[in-house]
Amino acid sequence: MEYKPILGITIGDVAGVGPEITAKALSKEEVYKISRPVIIGDKDAIEDGLRIARKDLKANPVNCVSDSIFEFGTIDIFDLDNISLPIEYSTIKAEYGKAAGEYIKKAIDLAMEGEIDAIVTNPIHKESFKLGGWGKKYAGHTEMLADLTGTKDYTMMLSHKDFRVVHVSTHISLRDACNAVKKDRVLKTIKFAYKGCKDLGIEEPRIAVAALNPHASDGSLFGYEEEKEIIPAINEAKKLGYKVDGPVPADTVFSKAKGGMYDIVVCQYHDQGHIPMKFDGFQYNNKEEKWDTVSGVNSTLGLPIIRTSVDHGTAFGKAGKGTATAESLLDAIDVAVKFAKNRNK
Repeated sequence: MEYKPILGITIGDVAGVGPEITAKALSKEEVYKISRPVIIGDKDAIEDGLRIARKDLKANPVNCVSDSIFEFGTIDIFDLDNISLPIEYSTIKAEYGKAAGEYIKKAIDLAMEGEIDAIVTNPIHKESFKLGGWGKKYAGHTEMLADLTGTKDYTMMLSHKDFRVVHVSTHISLRDACNAVKKDRVLKTIKFAYKGCKDLGIEEPRIAVAALNPHASDGSLFGYEEEKEIIPAINEAKKLGYKVDGPVPADTVFSKAKGGMYDIVVCQYHDQGHIPMKFDGFQYNNKEEKWDTVSGVNSTLGLPIIRTSVDHGTAFGKAGKGTATAESLLDAIDVAVKFAKNRNK
């Protein structure tokens, strides 16, 4: 039989859409055909998510992963029992932020101990996370994952189907992001891109490195980063045998990737990668004032464990209403399965 990895799915901030979209995702039988999911969260929150999502599934609380049933129709939940009812949806609250951090920590512990094959995370609310005591040390998921796994070098990969981007820098100012474009960091990000694609089963990843400046600076007319930092990094990567192009002007590189020329694009800063990714995966319906599609996956590369995540926030505007889509969570589950299967070969 084909291997089905065990996925630990954290429900995120319970005041957001996490419980609802988790219930909707696990109401899809195909999830159980490719994986063995166990929710890490609170039984009452999941049952409320089932109510909101109008899904007739049974919650099965467990105290260890081995007690899980892994059968469609039953949601196994590693119950931390840390939420009081009723849940106040769309509310910033220390209790919810503290609980969200506890879900992440438990998932990391289980992954590091080898009890689960991958972590799939639902969104947290950073203000609640901070109020819950975690923000004193961690800005969010990624920093917590890195610290608790002893990881110093890591990066974010966003993907929507076969369109992928990875970042030299993320949550810093644009001015600081330009200063962060250094040969060593660009080369390290190329290496992350290569390994991330290999871990997804792509045998010979084709990597594009986006330019920082317009027209890739036209021979240093519009900046020096391409000549002094980016090109030397690309040359080093080529010496390692990587298939790397660049620097490719940012106004054409994403169209080429979308057209199949590249498997992944190394982006120089947050918005350079996020804008094309969300343009591809998110579709807003202005007539009905809603998102028709919210699709995409955030994967953390460089960790000793597998972690994928939805590519959206807690969506307080939708929380508790039954209108949230599980599309991004289903995508994150699918990518986690691919990572885990390739690692298990």
